[in-house]
Amino acid sequence: MTANSDNKKPDQPSWRKPVGMLFIVFLILLWCGISVTFIDEISQLNFWLQLPIYIILGIAWIFPVKPLLLWMNTGKFRQ
Repeated sequence: MTANSDNKKPDQPSWRKPVGMLFIVFLILLWCGISVTFIDEISQLNFWLQLPIYIILGIAWIFPVKPLLLWMNTGKFRQ
């Protein structure tokens, strides 16, 4: 081992990860609330029309979370 590696401080945990996790939970709850407000209108549709709506609603929440995950790991919202 070199002298430099002995003097290094251990990496400190980042405050961005717990804050980011709270924002992710908030975004998911917000998305669920928005989705549930339209449940009556969606449930009146035919099954084959409901299916793509629920698939889109199930996947679309990921897109606002992606930049947040990047920020949690790098500190930047874009690469």
